[in-house]
Amino acid sequence: MKLVAFSVALLAMTAAPAFAQTTTTATAPTAASTPATDAATTAKFTLDTPIETIAADPGGKAVLDADFPGMLTHPAYEQFKGMSLNAVQPMSQGAITDAQMAKAKTDLAAVK
Repeated sequence: MKLVAFSVALLAMTAAPAFAQTTTTATAPTAASTPATDAATTAKFTLDTPIETIAADPGGKAVLDADFPGMLTHPAYEQFKGMSLNAVQPMSQGAITDAQMAKAKTDLAAVK
């Protein structure tokens, strides 16, 4: 059922205009930064990394397959692969849960 809702949400977004993406520049860590912040900024992948970039890495693909079964074989994959998990979740109509996102955040941070 979740896959169906996810499919509907993704198909609905194919007719939507493209979303603008902003770029950020990296800054040097400050003395006030915490270890958790440092780990997050040095992670290979985050929830803001494009899905196709994550899927291109064997470790990243394993995380996507484990945390979001069927995502990479979804019929609308070509339409959302350039988007991040953070961008896709609100359009999934609940098919991608906050719990899945939290697990994926941890799992992606562990990919080296």
